[in-house]
Amino acid sequence: MINIKENESLNILNHSCAHLMAQAIKHLYPNAKFWVGPVIEEGFYYDVDLGEEVIKEEDLPNIEREMKKISKDGKRIVRHEITKDEALNMFSDDPYKIDLISRMDENENIISCYTQGDFTDLCRGPHVETVKVLKNFKLLKVSGAYWKGDSNNKMLQRIYGVCFENEEDLNSHIQEIEEAKLRDHRKIGKELNIFMSHDLVGKGMPLWLPNGAIIRKQLENYIYEKEQKMGYCHVYTPCVGTVDLYKTSGHWDHYKENMFPLMHVDEEEFVLRPMNCPHHMLIYGNELHSYRDLPIRIGEFATDFRYEASGAVKGLERVRCMCQNDAHLFVRPDQIGEEFKKVVSLILDVYKDFGLKNYKFRLSLRDPQDKEKYFDDDDMWNEAESKLREVLNELGVEYFEAVGEAAFYGPKLDVEVKPAVGPEVTLSTCQLDFLLPRKFELSYVDRDGSKKTPVVLHRAIFGTFDRFTAFILEETKGALPIWLSPVQVKIIPVNNEYHLEYASEIYEQLKNSNIRVELDDRDEKLSYRMREAQTNKIPLTLILGDKERDNKTISYRKFGSTETTTLSQMEFIQMLHDLIVNKEN
Repeated sequence: MINIKENESLNILNHSCAHLMAQAIKHLYPNAKFWVGPVIEEGFYYDVDLGEEVIKEEDLPNIEREMKKISKDGKRIVRHEITKDEALNMFSDDPYKIDLISRMDENENIISCYTQGDFTDLCRGPHVETVKVLKNFKLLKVSGAYWKGDSNNKMLQRIYGVCFENEEDLNSHIQEIEEAKLRDHRKIGKELNIFMSHDLVGKGMPLWLPNGAIIRKQLENYIYEKEQKMGYCHVYTPCVGTVDLYKTSGHWDHYKENMFPLMHVDEEEFVLRPMNCPHHMLIYGNELHSYRDLPIRIGEFATDFRYEASGAVKGLERVRCMCQNDAHLFVRPDQIGEEFKKVVSLILDVYKDFGLKNYKFRLSLRDPQDKEKYFDDDDMWNEAESKLREVLNELGVEYFEAVGEAAFYGPKLDVEVKPAVGPEVTLSTCQLDFLLPRKFELSYVDRDGSKKTPVVLHRAIFGTFDRFTAFILEETKGALPIWLSPVQVKIIPVNNEYHLEYASEIYEQLKNSNIRVELDDRDEKLSYRMREAQTNKIPLTLILGDKERDNKTISYRKFGSTETTTLSQMEFIQMLHDLIVNKEN
């Protein structure tokens, strides 16, 4: 989907169309007052105060008709420059414009506004020359938005739209939006009972339902097994830490705006942990290590808490409470390259299993022109960045560099994955860290008996289980591979009176084979039960009737198929086993 905000011509077109929409709304709702109407990635919106009136989704076609009427009139869009005093006088009856004007820079005495026919609004511009070119547009939705994003302020109505240069591009964009709606993991999560949220728990605090818990557990088992084979040791650590812990690590100075507020308990100050590295540093420092012990790989499925802005919270994709697939590798300097290679190889192995192909590597570096938010040690940064470049070049992995995207303690490798719809998301990360081992005074005894400081690789293959689940749901539209599906097999007896006994026998057999199976013995029509199994995106549906019962066979259909296949019981169970072990559909 095209990013309209970053496309110069579409940006201007959509900004102008926002004014066209505002003009149409003013015609239909004379008391309307307007806050701001920016261009966004998906098009534009305008925040409107309609007093007691409300614009609903069904009102949007009426606004579109008025917009088309104005567009056909073909008025020119004219820029005016006025003084601050003139602007205050012009909009004296509009508290929203007065607020905007009053908050402008003291030196900004000349203010621009744009007029088209009977409508004038403040704007820096630029705009198209005439409303006549604004004819390929669509109003998309209506939502609520607090004035200035502050929940203490009045709720305004936010109306979204999009505009293109031709009808073909508009229709293509609308189709992509509809596809995005079908793939939205929040919609899928609700339909398939994967997760929920509740105001009593709080924004960004998802509740994993039984089906979601199965998915998450399968992901945990999957990555745990891979990490065990690679020599990882898994631990459990508390979800809180003292402020002193994060002052020692440096996170308090560099990250406290993203943490939840302090908790005072007895004589101590605690915070909910936003990351796990300080805890793992202490675990490493719990005993003396020799150079022969390294690398030491500490992994954890750890629940962390980060204060995301309420407007940024989104389903499982962006949350305030998350579970990271986290690990910290404590290595000697001469082991950096080999361990980094193993992390990249693990990432590629996982992506292969999940069929992810559209991704790219980003080397996130410090901004040498803006060092304030980074640990101040030029030699450390130069060494760390050079080491990652060296390894990536040696691996022959294509990557691009992103200045200013590093963590405060070191550079990192991010893997940006292109989902089926929407912008790229970062899933996997691997960060090189010379700093935290120093801060926690970690060491190992080297060959010559001297104490040396280890280097740490921070890595997360899935990122968080929350975001990865959201990603996979949208990639598959909820039709998960059989190994990951909450229910792998649905058994439907054709007639309970004649076939339920055999269906129950197969149910017990599959259940004893560790297959996640359900028996639908409701007194409903066969077609209804089969349709519901498809709606719930069950990978395999068994239909058992006279033929299956008499021949001791199993007839099944795969999700999305109308073809029925019949196998012996042994053949079916072997097929299931192969599909699950090989991570196939």
